Amino acid sequence: MKVHYDIEQLPEFRNAIITIGTFDGVHMGHRQIIDKLKAEAKANDGETVIITFHPHPRKVVSSAILGIRLINTLSERIEILTRLGINHLVVVPFTEVFANQPAEDYIKNFLVDKFHPHTIIIGYDHRFGRDRLGDYRLLEKKATEYNYQLKEIPKHVLENIAISSTNIRQAILHNDIATADTLLGYEFFFSGVVVHGDKIGRKLGYPTANLKINDDEKIIPGNGIYAVYAQPEGYTERLKGMMSIGFRPTVDGKKRVVEVNIFDFDTEIYGQTLKVFVKKYLREEIKFNGLEELVQQMDQDKINSLKVL
Repeated sequence: MKVHYDIEQLPEFRNAIITIGTFDGVHMGHRQIIDKLKAEAKANDGETVIITFHPHPRKVVSSAILGIRLINTLSERIEILTRLGINHLVVVPFTEVFANQPAEDYIKNFLVDKFHPHTIIIGYDHRFGRDRLGDYRLLEKKATEYNYQLKEIPKHVLENIAISSTNIRQAILHNDIATADTLLGYEFFFSGVVVHGDKIGRKLGYPTANLKINDDEKIIPGNGIYAVYAQPEGYTERLKGMMSIGFRPTVDGKKRVVEVNIFDFDTEIYGQTLKVFVKKYLREEIKFNGLEELVQQMDQDKINSLKVL
């Protein structure tokens, strides 16, 4: 898949079959749109083109931006869409100027002049342009003038996508990884940079990689202990491990941390990115009566993790 960040330097797409959206999660609901996109491209000897926006449009047009939690970062979406065989992803900088262009200008100056679409596949409720006055009917009205076909994504598909996205976020926050994975169609994962911690895990015989999450909008599972696979930067294989998310009450932790203990691994990876595939929630975070009791539980957590992995 080719990723394009400069809309002034786009190539000449061959019979562009386009759709537009954030595709957060690129989950099983989204696959219906992607499958339709690919089928149309095959039928018309065309190329699939997904147009997405960065940052998330709600950060620009909504005052309620503090609660945005995304299933995928942009780089994760790129990774998943590549696996799904999309030809082109165009990442459009979403700004107030872009959001406030008149709807007819959006169609002519953006969609038509930049993409020369053969077919546009879009939701029945898609809104665009200043004051969100552009809609499916306006696209339909302009189809003959600009010589593109228009295909509607029906209401039930869009409702399923919205419900799935909400359910995935809730499942991740409430440690229900199995449900999240089923709805996503792949294993939930996230990445972070390995930073220095207080080295307590090393003293206990369980050295941990302390993670600084790359994107503060990325949704992270709720507090607790998890069985995970970890993939350090540059590694092709995934390594078995366990993860703790929380405040480490036994050692009077003051802030929420994400720590991964990779089994049988002693390589220094500070400053590198670690990808974590969350497999199963094992237990809640507990305050133990001292470090000896904590280590005994960690021994059992490792046994339980290995059973899962």
